[in-house]
Amino acid sequence: MKRAITLAGGGPAAGLHIGALKRLEEANINFDVWALSCIGAWVGIVYNQFEKGHQADRTYEFFRNGVFRDDVSYSRFPINTVFGPDWGTIGKAAMEFFLDPRSYQNLWLPDKVMKSAQETLNFLDDRSKWNEGDANNWILNHVMAVNPFVRFWTSMMYLSNVDGLSRIYYPGSSFLNAIDFRCLSEKDKPFIFHNAWNLSKQKLELFSNHPGDGYRPITAQTLCACSALPFVEGTVDIDGDTYCEGALIDTVNFWRLLEDNKDLDEIWVSRIVDATQVKAPKNLTEALGNLCMLFAATVGEDDIKLFKHHVREEGKWHGRIIEIKVDANINFDWSHANLDNGWDRGYHAAGEALKNYS
Repeated sequence: MKRAITLAGGGPAAGLHIGALKRLEEANINFDVWALSCIGAWVGIVYNQFEKGHQADRTYEFFRNGVFRDDVSYSRFPINTVFGPDWGTIGKAAMEFFLDPRSYQNLWLPDKVMKSAQETLNFLDDRSKWNEGDANNWILNHVMAVNPFVRFWTSMMYLSNVDGLSRIYYPGSSFLNAIDFRCLSEKDKPFIFHNAWNLSKQKLELFSNHPGDGYRPITAQTLCACSALPFVEGTVDIDGDTYCEGALIDTVNFWRLLEDNKDLDEIWVSRIVDATQVKAPKNLTEALGNLCMLFAATVGEDDIKLFKHHVREEGKWHGRIIEIKVDANINFDWSHANLDNGWDRGYHAAGEALKNYS
C-alpha cells in the first residue's frame, strides 16, 4: 500500500494537522509522499525531522514552545512568537524615504487646498451633509488628503520599501536552526515536497527533500517563502527571484502529485480550513485572520473538487481519496488554547475518517 498525504494551508489552524497526524500515527497509517503548502509545509517538515515514534507529540511541542503564544500573554498581545517586525528593513526603508528627493514632491498642492477650502465651507453650510458618512468623507478628502504633513507620513507608511507587516526568514536564527533540514534527505525519509509562488517568473515552483526533475532542494529559505502571505509576511528572495505563499495558487498542493507518483494507492487530504470557520470579526485581529483564511477555505475546497473531477474524468488513476473533514469550531488565534483545541478536533476528525476508511 503506497500512500500520500496532503497538508494544506491554514495558519493558526495547524493544531488540526498535528492532531490528525497523531491519530493516524496510532493507527499505523504511514505515508510515502507528503505534498505540503503554507502551514502544512511547516507541520510536515517538522514532523518528518523526528525519528518514528511520538513524531506528532514532538511536533506539537515545537509549535507550542516556538510559535504559539501562551493564553495570558496572547490576550493583550495577539501575535505569534515568530511574526516579528523587520526593524532593520523598516529603518533602512525609512532612511531611503527621507533621503529620496521624490518623497517631497507633490506634498503642497495649492489648487487642491483651495478646492478643499471651498468644499469645507459647503460642508459646514449644508446641514444635510452632517452625517457620519459625509463627515468621514470630508475628513479624509478635505482635511487629511490635502495636508502636506499627513501626505508625507502617509506616503512613507504606504510607499516605502516594506512589503509585509512581519518577517520570518532570518538566516541562522535559533528558530530555523531548530529544524534539521539535512536529516530530511536520509534514505528512510518519505518523499516530501512543498510549493511556493515565484512572483518574478509568475509560476508555481516545487521544493523537495529529494531534488531533481523539476524539484529544487528544501531549505529554511524555501520553507519561509512558502508561507510568505503578502501584507502579513514579507516576500522572500531566492537566487534573484521573489517568492510568496504557494497556497495562494494551490492550497492543497495537488500539482504534480499524481504525475510523479502514478503508483499511489491512496491520497489522504487534511485541508483544515473551511468557510464555516470564517465568522463575523469583532476586532482587527479577527478581521485579519478572516482575510487570510477565507481564500484558503474556498480555494482548498475547489482544489479538491477539481482534483476528484479530473481523476474521475481522465480515468488515469484508480486509487482512493480519503478526506479528513475540517472542523468549524476553531478560531484563528495563535494561542495555546487554539492549538490544543485544534489538536483535539483534528484527532477526532482523523478518527472519524478511519472509521469510514475501515
